[in-house]
Formats: sequence, C-alpha cells, structure tokens
Amino acid sequence: MTGTLVNAAAIVAGGAIGLLFKKSIKESFADSINKSLGLAILIIGLNGVISNMFTVDDGKIASGGELLLVIFLVIGTLIGELLRLEDRFKNFSDGIEKKFGKGGFSAGFISSTLLFCIGAMAIIGALNDGLKNDSSILFVKSALDFTTAIILGATVGFGVMFSSIPILLYQGGITLLAGALGGLLQGELLEQVCFVGYAIIVAIGLNFIFDKKFKTLNMVPAIFLPIAYHYILMLINYIKG
Repeated sequence: MTGTLVNAAAIVAGGAIGLLFKKSIKESFADSINKSLGLAILIIGLNGVISNMFTVDDGKIASGGELLLVIFLVIGTLIGELLRLEDRFKNFSDGIEKKFGKGGFSAGFISSTLLFCIGAMAIIGALNDGLKNDSSILFVKSALDFTTAIILGATVGFGVMFSSIPILLYQGGITLLAGALGGLLQGELLEQVCFVGYAIIVAIGLNFIFDKKFKTLNMVPAIFLPIAYHYILMLINYIKG
C-alpha cells in the first residue's frame, strides 16, 4: 500500500498547490492552460490506445481489437446512460459544492479521478506493490500525478484533491487483491482494459479542449466489459469441452 499512499498524498499536495495559484490566474490564461492540458491528455490517451492495440511484426504494423473497442464503448456507455451515472454524481457534487460554498468540485473530481485511475501504470504499479512489494512504478506515477494535480487544481478547482479517495480505494484494492488479480489482469485482457481506459482519456482531453462534450463518467462501465467478455469466452470454451 506504500505506493498508493504516496500517490494519494501527491495528488492532495499537488491540488492544494494549484489552488494557491488559482486566484492569480486570469480567466483567459486558465482557458489557454486548459486547452494545452487537454491536448497533452489527448496525446497520452492516443498513445495508450495505440500501444495497446497495435503491434509491429516483421516491420509491419498490425492492429487488433477495433471492433471490441467499439462494442465495449457503446455497450458500456449505454449502461452508464441507463444508470445515469453522470447525472447522479452531478446531484451529489452539487450538494458538496453548496456545503463548501465553492464551485468546480464536479469538473475537477470527475476529470482528475478518471485521469489518475485509468491506465496501465495504475494497474501494473498496484499489482507490483502487492505481489513484489515494489512501489517504484507508483512512485513514478505519483510524480506525474503531482504535476498534473497542480495544473488541474489551478484551473478546475478543489475537486482535484478529493480524487485521492478513489485512488486509495482503486489502487489500494488492486494491491490488497494482487494475489487473485495477478493471474487475471495480464496479457490480452490487460490490453483490452487499457485501450478502453485510454479511449476514455482521449474523451477527457477533448472535453478540456472543446469545453465538455462527452459524459465521461457514463463511459466508465466500458472499462469492466473486457473482464465480462473474458469470462464469457472462458465459459463458452468450457461448455464446448
């Protein structure tokens, strides 16, 4: 759990530092920074999708999983829309904003939580922390998240710091269950989880650039569909004998 604790602390510290600069940043500057950050997030997401979907074989580039990506995203988003995840969280976050007397909780919390939780570093780093007691990957992730949290805290508000809670639950849960998950989250399944997750990160980047078009929280169920798909295939193969 050491790596996850450091990661959560880095996000809180980065978000707090960003808030110190929030009032001194002009609105026009904040808009430009948001778009620049969105571009960086977009590139990170595209890089993640490409690295998990494309391979080089004998000097030729091959891709796989495009149809699965479409299916996972469409069905996952449909589930999120039916459950009204974004709307339910919006109502919850509105209550927190009123309690603290500050706006910007929802935008900061949703964007930063998805950004910090999704990706291979979060999964593999947490697994290594639990299986090998090796926190090195999460320490590197902490440094990256710290820098990103400063920028997010300065532009989208105090909700960024609260994203440390899902990090503790998500990465900490993977670390504690590492023995059981280590044999599951690997190979093709890990690639599928990652390319779906990075596709959502692409949507987050586009939201920053174009001032929110995707309901990214409603897309989150798509991340878990590769696991369901994996077990369905296992069941079918078992029945076939």
